[in-house]
Amino acid sequence: MTDETPPDVTDAAGDSGETTPAVEAAVADAESPAEDAIMFAAFEGWNDAGSAASSALLHLIDVWGAEKIDELDPEEYHDFQENRPMVSTAPDGTRHLAWPTTTISVVEPPRTRRRVVLVHGIEPSLRWKSYCTEILEIAQSLGVTTVVTLGALLADVPHTRPIPVSVTSDDPAVQHLLDVEANTYEAGFHSLSVWAAVPHYVAHPPSPKATVAILSRLEAFLAEPVDLKDLPDDAEAWQNGVDKLTAEDSEIAEYVTQLEEAKDTAELPEASGEAIAREFEQYLKRRDKDF
Repeated sequence: MTDETPPDVTDAAGDSGETTPAVEAAVADAESPAEDAIMFAAFEGWNDAGSAASSALLHLIDVWGAEKIDELDPEEYHDFQENRPMVSTAPDGTRHLAWPTTTISVVEPPRTRRRVVLVHGIEPSLRWKSYCTEILEIAQSLGVTTVVTLGALLADVPHTRPIPVSVTSDDPAVQHLLDVEANTYEAGFHSLSVWAAVPHYVAHPPSPKATVAILSRLEAFLAEPVDLKDLPDDAEAWQNGVDKLTAEDSEIAEYVTQLEEAKDTAELPEASGEAIAREFEQYLKRRDKDF
């Protein structure tokens, strides 16, 4: 989603002003403190280059076994000429019609047991204010105090280097704690924005290397190891594939070399002891989970 300021959930009312039974059940049944929940949200569209952000969100839903508790009515927010419903056929011949919508899932990861709300959808075509209000009202009912939006953009970065991930926040305490930049997002929650930079010359999805980069940052926020499953292998295969493509075109190969030189010159601190220590800490967390 863009940086449009969503309305304050305490001042705006949705169409019904009520939560669904599934949301109410999630609130009643959760064992973790509801007032300390965190929401991750990713939306398909221009701000999801290479599908890196939405893939990261869907990966969390998969590996943590999140339960879908609600979805928004697509007819309220989408132009079906722009985002058409998709028809799929099951092995038994049954046809299924999937409408473009936004789903809300809930899970408590195994280590921290902190409630995590996962929002996945497509940017709305219509009624942005109502769309934001409905999501934030659900967040409020589930005890969310922190909202983390995920995104990915096309940028002049080389595929051969670590994918840059920028993190911004509106909360001075969070800025100090995580050493992140300020943003202009305003709402009744603490907020973080996490964006990965995808090489613009390989814009087509998937972009597993960028997805891994986003998930690595989310691990640090939650202090919760994320099982990457086959993503590291997919990222390596993706990079090898791009290597072969660039090697076949001398102009692109020269351009990538220029990007590498610019990256290495501008971001030498990425090879600092602090960055190495951060990567080592994440490795230890994953290793501890395996034993």
